[in-house]
Amino acid sequence: MALLPSYVSGGWHTPAGEGTPVHDAVTGEEVAAISSAGIDMAGALDYGRRVGGPSLRELTFHQRAALLKALGSALREHRDELYALSARTGATLGDSKFDVDGGIGVLLSYASKGKRELPNDTVYVDGAVERLGKGGTFVGQHVCAPLRGVAVQINAFNFPVWGPLEKLAPAFLAGVPSLIKPASQTAYLTARLVELIVESGLLPDGALQLVCGSAGDLLDHLTGQDLVSFTGSASTAQRLRAHPAVVRNSVRFNAEADSLNVSVLGPDAKPGTAEFDLFVKQLVAEMTVKAGQKCTAIRRALVPAELIDDVARAAGERLAKVTVGNPSSDGVRMGALASLEQREEVRRSLKALTDAARVVFGDPDRVEVVDADAERGAFISPVLLRTDDPERSEPHEVEAFGPVSTLLPYTSTEQAISLAARGLGSLAGSVVTGDAAFAREVVLGVSPWHGRLLVLDADDARESTGHGSPLPALVHGGPGRAGGGEEMGGIRGVLHHMQRTAVQASPKVLGAVTGQWVPGAERSVTEVHPFRKSLAELRVGDAVVAGPRMVTRQDVAHFAEFTGDTFYAHTDEEAAKANELFGGIVAHGYLVVSLAAGLFVAPEPGPVLANYGMENLRFLTPVYPGDELTVTLTAKQITPREGADYGEVRWDTDVTKQDGSSVAKYDVLTLVAKEL
Repeated sequence: MALLPSYVSGGWHTPAGEGTPVHDAVTGEEVAAISSAGIDMAGALDYGRRVGGPSLRELTFHQRAALLKALGSALREHRDELYALSARTGATLGDSKFDVDGGIGVLLSYASKGKRELPNDTVYVDGAVERLGKGGTFVGQHVCAPLRGVAVQINAFNFPVWGPLEKLAPAFLAGVPSLIKPASQTAYLTARLVELIVESGLLPDGALQLVCGSAGDLLDHLTGQDLVSFTGSASTAQRLRAHPAVVRNSVRFNAEADSLNVSVLGPDAKPGTAEFDLFVKQLVAEMTVKAGQKCTAIRRALVPAELIDDVARAAGERLAKVTVGNPSSDGVRMGALASLEQREEVRRSLKALTDAARVVFGDPDRVEVVDADAERGAFISPVLLRTDDPERSEPHEVEAFGPVSTLLPYTSTEQAISLAARGLGSLAGSVVTGDAAFAREVVLGVSPWHGRLLVLDADDARESTGHGSPLPALVHGGPGRAGGGEEMGGIRGVLHHMQRTAVQASPKVLGAVTGQWVPGAERSVTEVHPFRKSLAELRVGDAVVAGPRMVTRQDVAHFAEFTGDTFYAHTDEEAAKANELFGGIVAHGYLVVSLAAGLFVAPEPGPVLANYGMENLRFLTPVYPGDELTVTLTAKQITPREGADYGEVRWDTDVTKQDGSSVAKYDVLTLVAKEL
């Protein structure tokens, strides 16, 4: 039996001694032994801060995103190996794909979001420039920079691949190194995952470390620049959150804890409707995928009282078709729990639940299995419970972390909302209904207690990823009992690993800090039109001033006729005069934008390849026939694209009239060649 190695301080560390055995969840055989004996935890954290952090911070967001994409592609080549090892955790092939492919998908998703939503720079600008003085010489803006510590990631046993990767992706993209501490029961799968990552040679030294076994004194050495991201039980989260070093140093602590997730069936979803069938199908899937070992699984199924017999019968019929056994065998739909200890924990929880509910399907003490020994392996039957008194406390307080769910009747929308809230905080909830008004009432009623809510109906069912599937673009976490933290959530997860700082300065200095031109800073107006400059030649602050161009009554009339925009303010003098906003015929806003483009565009072929949009367009002052327009276009932000021969340029655009007042402000977005 091999001792699992840890990867710390730039090398593999095999502990001395025998370690604690880790068993195959299906056969009971010893897979490996685990121990962290001899690891210098303080040294590992120091190595991450001293070596990993600087290496990551040298890279831009786009460069980090490219590495995440390359890593995801490299891991894809090893999926079959990871699936095979995952089977030893009790996972079916479908379960393994949920874990392995889901984790790789998070890497690729963050790679894509990093390239599309973050700058090709090392600083992230958060929000608009705030004008802090009347004269415009004193301004402020928020910037985000990566923390100078290590993201300590303590993971649960149920997702040994997805769990580490969904924490690694946003931390890496932010520029913060990770130290992964997997749960012992399935650490052998996480250890192999990290081996594959190290062997790929893609990540900078110190960007990723692994500690197999006890965390020891790891948390004792945390500083205010470090972070802890935890997945596991609410009781363990509470204990870790209260660790003296975490409290003393105000360490950022993100917890994703167990939760009594709810699914609500709408009164309209009667037998024979698509929504009824969707509810039953989803309930059984959430009970049996990963043998119910999902922190997002449905633990409480709220059903209209008059439909509870129908739901119990339909769910029982579906559950009867679920074959339990060796996950590598054909036809098996549900494998084992992660360990025998976990099975005993589920049975203990069921004893508490059956004080308030009766079993309508399954037997927690007996199950028929295929190609396996039901006692040596951690097998258990799916168990569906039903209570006739939904106000009993047990279903709202006790979680059996396995293939267990409880049906609870409700008699009004208000009661359904009240019952859902009694879970005191959940990661995920769902409402299955074809009634949009009912869905709105429930969603708004239960949202304070939930991190994510799915409304499932016949319209979205085909594309829906299901009640229990976290998505990289959306927040994964929940309030109260669920831990109060948030993971993923798109760029929100990246910013969790960064410090937001308000910078107050002159426009010139603020622009130097952010790498963007700030209104009030100097412009550089040269003889060479900025549209004639390649990305290599163009500089932030390069500008062109063009105009004036008089707007005539004929221009307005022609634009109205040509476009079909005959709104009265442009065509009816009397009606326009009667409106105090106008006081007479005014030019179309889009005519102003079009005329501005005609003023600043350089018509010859050149480095500007395309205009791909405008953002933040605002019309500020009416333009009347006889007004003269001038446009000032300034290179505001330059973003080279990695692996492409062009980049993006954002141009600040200010259209003014003869009295100097701004009539329109917006950003023009162009693609520009890197070289001529």
